[in-house]
Amino acid sequence: MQTKNHKFFYVTTLDNGVRVASRSLPHAQSVAIGIFIDVGSRDEMPEQAGIAHALEHMVFKGTDKLDVHQLAESLDALGGHANAFTSKERTCFHTHVLFEDWQEALGLISDMLLNPALPEDEWQREREVIFAEMSMVDDNPDEWVYEQHISQVFAGHSMAKPVLGSQQTLSNFLVQDLRDYLNQHYRGDNVLIAAAGRINHDDLAAQVSNSAWAEPTSTTKPTRFTPQFHVGRHEMTRQMEQAQVVASWQSLNVTDPDKPVAWLANQLLGGSMSSILFREIREKRGLAYSIGSHLSTYTDSGLFSISVGTMPEQLEPCLDVLQDTIVDICQGVPTDMIERAKRQLTVQFRMGMDAVEGSMMQLGGLLDDKVVDSPLAWIDKVNAVTPEQVQSFLSDHLQADALWTVVTPDR
Repeated sequence: MQTKNHKFFYVTTLDNGVRVASRSLPHAQSVAIGIFIDVGSRDEMPEQAGIAHALEHMVFKGTDKLDVHQLAESLDALGGHANAFTSKERTCFHTHVLFEDWQEALGLISDMLLNPALPEDEWQREREVIFAEMSMVDDNPDEWVYEQHISQVFAGHSMAKPVLGSQQTLSNFLVQDLRDYLNQHYRGDNVLIAAAGRINHDDLAAQVSNSAWAEPTSTTKPTRFTPQFHVGRHEMTRQMEQAQVVASWQSLNVTDPDKPVAWLANQLLGGSMSSILFREIREKRGLAYSIGSHLSTYTDSGLFSISVGTMPEQLEPCLDVLQDTIVDICQGVPTDMIERAKRQLTVQFRMGMDAVEGSMMQLGGLLDDKVVDSPLAWIDKVNAVTPEQVQSFLSDHLQADALWTVVTPDR
């Protein structure tokens, strides 16, 4: 077992590869704990589509010692909350409790992953719950359109498929498939246990090292192949009220040193109410209620995207203004707008320093890189970005080929 001090956080690596990271916030009244698993939907075989997300649901259905109701009552009795999420590259189980309860909370969520009951009858019920979750996505135009967009951007690659999988693949899963997947991936150097709040790192590392997390194990590290980025225009119709547009340009991966430039460019383009897109399309012309931009960063790829929802009769004017605005941005952005965006990010990062959950989630970035920057270090990097760097990023990306998804109401 080896512990390193990285200025604002500590990391201990157990002999079997499990890492334990913490950030101390001595004045906090609570502790946030996350168990991150370095596996997501992109790592599934076609016949496994949705298994990571299904397993995320099922570990809440009891342990070897507690049935589903006893587990729920034990988690609720701590007075905080417990939840989980699955993404294309991660699965995370997290809880937020009072500082005096962190040992019990860590014990409960660890037991969920180390000794899950995975009862057959619960799987039959929970599968129907996931089917209902799929229907919720279908009923949400923003989510549905973005999924269609991603399926085209990364067409032919595992990144293209939805995290939830399909009804067909889920119907074929047996409980043993879920258990095999957990035993294959939820061990060793695929695991990062992170905590932030009023917590002592040595105590955290000791609890983990004295548990089954420290047992010798062999795990399968997913082999990831870089997806091809597709461009063009993808048009669809669907029964809905608004027209929806998503455009993506190929961008930076999660460890790219130019990420501070990208964050600033995104904030400037569509990250706030004073951003260029919000001002030009919504405030000046009233062509859309929802307009913005966002970055998606992955292990080996990334997207710089714009999304907008507008009424069908305003779609073409909206697209015209969007294209004209992109041309104007590539010609030059006022320095005062860049400085305002820097201020906005500075405020966001500094305010985020007070949040124990945000600090814990930030430590989850250790699955991507050996070291994560403190919020203050991020602020320094953002403020060091020059107007020329921002302009270059925007021009290089927005003048490149993109994938446009345009969905109009089927009437």
